[in-house]
Amino acid sequence: MKSPLRIGIVGLGRLGQRHAQALAFSTRNCVLTAACSPVETEQAYAREQLGIQQVYSRYEDLLASPDVDAVVLVTPTSLHADQTIAALQAGKHVFVEKPLALNLPDCERVLAEAARHPELVAMVGFVRRFDPSYRAAQASIEAGEIGRPFIVRSQTCDQNDPDGFFVRFAPTSGGIFMDCSVHDIDLARWMLGRPKATRAYATGTVALHPGLSEFGDVDNGLAIVDFEGGAKAVFYASRTMAHGHETHTEIIGTAGKLLVGEHAARDRVVKSDSHGVRHAVLKDFYERFEAAFAAEMAEFVAACRGERTLTLTLSDALEATRIGLAITRSLKSGMPESV
Repeated sequence: MKSPLRIGIVGLGRLGQRHAQALAFSTRNCVLTAACSPVETEQAYAREQLGIQQVYSRYEDLLASPDVDAVVLVTPTSLHADQTIAALQAGKHVFVEKPLALNLPDCERVLAEAARHPELVAMVGFVRRFDPSYRAAQASIEAGEIGRPFIVRSQTCDQNDPDGFFVRFAPTSGGIFMDCSVHDIDLARWMLGRPKATRAYATGTVALHPGLSEFGDVDNGLAIVDFEGGAKAVFYASRTMAHGHETHTEIIGTAGKLLVGEHAARDRVVKSDSHGVRHAVLKDFYERFEAAFAAEMAEFVAACRGERTLTLTLSDALEATRIGLAITRSLKSGMPESV
């Protein structure tokens, strides 16, 4: 029997803590042996809440540990490329949260380094590919049940944060399309059969967070992407939903259509009373995709142990970045942009 995969996690912010909890307490065939963060409160969290003995403030020290086989990077996007390359050079498998990078040269550097280490797994966190409903939709498309898919309409809409977290995050986020719509971009390519994008157009507005204007960003954005062969994708991203998190995707084919995630219902309970008919809604992206996050990490562990071959590639991540950058350029220029 193979030994458990020994994992070191880097970054213990909101999502990092979620990944760490899953790795420490619920993911099979792995053990969380190390953690790294420059933030003292996050270091204390690793020791006290996760029981990790090896806690580092420097990434280089974690990579030097002989007790780490793989690293999970949940760090600022600007660090993703260099940290992924460093992990591969240190002989570690690596999982990195999306997007892979905020520019194409950095993506290409990662792909080149990964090619030099074919024995190592390098995976980007496009979590929606591991959601049971999205997987069922993609399987339906592959089986020809809706004919040839030719339009994808997809949205990522977060509940409004009055404290303006996204305004503070704006200088390093890459903008609303790179931060939110990159998931939808990857889904669209996946559902359409990975066609090459040719042109993008975007527009947007600032509805509630004027501080975003300083960074050329918006809190609500719309984009259209053309693909070779005539397929189209339409994306909507919002940071201002009043009721909760709402992610859904529609795939239209020549013989039918699929709709995933409509209404953002938390459960199957519908309440009817003097106030009307309603259901509880999802609070945030993690509540919507909790099962997908678990499946995603389980697949990474299985791939590192040689038990599974990943279908999600670094090239897919590069193409998502390429399209996201073209959309962002169009938002700022007001003109269609070549992809």
